[in-house]
Amino acid sequence: MNIHEYQAKELLAKFGVPVPQGGVAYTADEAVGVARRIGGSVWVVKAQIHAGGRGKAGGVKLVRSEDEVAAAAKALIGKKLVTHQTGPEGREVKRVYVEAGCDIARELYLALSIDRATGRITLIAAAEGGVEIEELAERAPDKILRVAIDAAAGLSPFYARRLAFGLGLTGGQVRALGDFANALYRAFTELDASLVEINPLVVTGGGDLVALDAKMGFDDNALFRHAEIEALRDEDEEDPIELEAGKHALNYVKLDGNIGCMVNGAGLAMATMDIIKLYGGNPANFLDVGGGATRERVIIAFKLILSDPNVEAILVNIFGGIMRCDVIAEGIVAAAREVNLHVPLVVRLEGTNVELGRKLLGQSGLPLIAAENFEDAAKKVVDVVKEAA
Repeated sequence: MNIHEYQAKELLAKFGVPVPQGGVAYTADEAVGVARRIGGSVWVVKAQIHAGGRGKAGGVKLVRSEDEVAAAAKALIGKKLVTHQTGPEGREVKRVYVEAGCDIARELYLALSIDRATGRITLIAAAEGGVEIEELAERAPDKILRVAIDAAAGLSPFYARRLAFGLGLTGGQVRALGDFANALYRAFTELDASLVEINPLVVTGGGDLVALDAKMGFDDNALFRHAEIEALRDEDEEDPIELEAGKHALNYVKLDGNIGCMVNGAGLAMATMDIIKLYGGNPANFLDVGGGATRERVIIAFKLILSDPNVEAILVNIFGGIMRCDVIAEGIVAAAREVNLHVPLVVRLEGTNVELGRKLLGQSGLPLIAAENFEDAAKKVVDVVKEAA
């Protein structure tokens, strides 16, 4: 789960991360009110959407009067902001964040993430802040500094010192980065985050370190421990199909292809998408119905897949271990009849009660395409899409 910049800053500030003064606004009048409360003569008005690249897309405006604050807020609120992360359809801006201007001397990058290769929380830093880290990684990977943190020892002071020297910080800034990184680490671990990214981390003209932007993502599986984080969810920023899937404990991720996939088990789902690509097709989604799916959940899964207008065929690939193939077959038949199935359906079943499952499918009277094995299923679903085209 992701949250907005203003929410991330509110959370991080509680852990001692220095952030500029600011406040969220839903109208131009509210934006002016925030600017007055902050005081000063320079402010920044920022569009709040769950996507990077807002500055390049015109979603961040530097203003020097209350009239300019109001004009910037009016220009952004209700606008569709298109960045490299939103896709061409963009995202509607429903709120802005107004914060005090900052005296910027340097822009750095600092983040905490989980490195799947080492299984450790990793501190990542770069002397070039304010740019996309992916862009920097491609252009100059040697400029990205990484430190894998030992889970037992935690964030020892020498980790941050090593990064501080690598970033060219000196004097009191070295200690300041240590305090900054320690606050981030506490927030990351105590809130079960999956990402905390500060880009840019600013060194001010006075030598202070300030989080000028903040992005946070959280492990969905740990949200039951954090009702206060769950309450920050903005459903308008999430894919409606993925959101609906989550309500039914289904793991769904929308992709750009045209072959819908319904599979049990994350590993088998990944392998299914791979073999579809191998034979020249494009999966439209990742959908893991889980090891103990019921007939009702299978029906919901079908509805989710078919709610994507790009889907031109569906591949059901089930290995019945805990899950019984006859239960899956009942769900497939019921779903196909309930949703008035209008695309080709290829089904591959193996495992517990597989013969009974195949019998139920065969007696259903539905125009199903049976597959003998994994490879056969992939070939058939790709072929039927190509034939339709």
